[in-house]
Amino acid sequence: MAAAAGAGAGARLWAAAVLLLAGAGPVPAELTDGNSEHLKREHSLMKPYQGAGSAAMPLWDFQGSTMVTSQYVRLTPDERSREGSIWNRVPCFLKDWELHVHFKIHGAGKKNLHGDGLALWYTQERLVPGPVFGSKDNFHGLAIFLDTYPNDEATERVFPYISAMVNNGSLTYDHSKDGRWTELAGCTADLRNQNHDTFLAIRYSRGRLTVMTDVEDKNEWKNCIDIAGVQLPTGYFFGASAGTGDLSDNHDIISMKLFQLMVEHPLEDDTVDWTKIEPSVSLLKSPKDNVDDPTGNFRSGPLTGWKVFLLLLCALLGIIVCAVVGAVVFQKRQERNKRFY
Repeated sequence: MAAAAGAGAGARLWAAAVLLLAGAGPVPAELTDGNSEHLKREHSLMKPYQGAGSAAMPLWDFQGSTMVTSQYVRLTPDERSREGSIWNRVPCFLKDWELHVHFKIHGAGKKNLHGDGLALWYTQERLVPGPVFGSKDNFHGLAIFLDTYPNDEATERVFPYISAMVNNGSLTYDHSKDGRWTELAGCTADLRNQNHDTFLAIRYSRGRLTVMTDVEDKNEWKNCIDIAGVQLPTGYFFGASAGTGDLSDNHDIISMKLFQLMVEHPLEDDTVDWTKIEPSVSLLKSPKDNVDDPTGNFRSGPLTGWKVFLLLLCALLGIIVCAVVGAVVFQKRQERNKRFY
């Protein structure tokens, strides 16, 4: 599996280089080329895992149902009511970074009979169990949720669903609504029970958060989330967690690789204490305003079926009204003209 993963990563990087040289336009979100010089090993989890089969790992702590094997780190087995997490011990002081995660979510459950999902974290808190995919609610920092089960029966979203949330400790993740009140943006991704490798990339640079997926065995990144105006402090910790309830799945992490992005910042940024910044997002609309939007998609996104139907219906009614008004006006003009002859 390691050889296949390496070949897949190489193919993705080669495809990116070919596109750039051919003038076909930049690779979406301009993801890093994975240059080993920029790999931060103190924040990365890769095979061979040191401490596999034991209760301790250098640079990483784990808890709950997490089990470290020679091939993967299993956060939860395919069993009910399990929680597990793994956290980097070293705080990250990079202002610009990109995290590549090789993961696998799989189990015996059929459609909508599996759950609950996986979360990737960059937060102030670490190793604190809780109700949000096995980790703490009301956290400080960034969370990316890979949600595999729709708790809200009225939702029109297609699951599995990936979403982003930034929290300063004041927001609560609402599982009953699949977190849509606090979601910044999201996308559908067919990432469960795949027979090929599945990857996710999270990029944070100069206030822009980008999330991309490679889950279709095409060795190419696909846009999922792209948000500007995101403020994240330095000194937080990377981690991953998962949880199961009445339904279950295996939630595995194969690798987490963090790359430093070499980005120029304005001179005034040198005077900022990045460890003191409060996690925030500059939005035209607050995530809490999602309460007024039953779809939870306050950011621009694809039109769902019922939206298209309503638009077509309104357009049709508008045409009918215009035709009726036009016919009435034309008839009155004809009658007026007859009176003059």
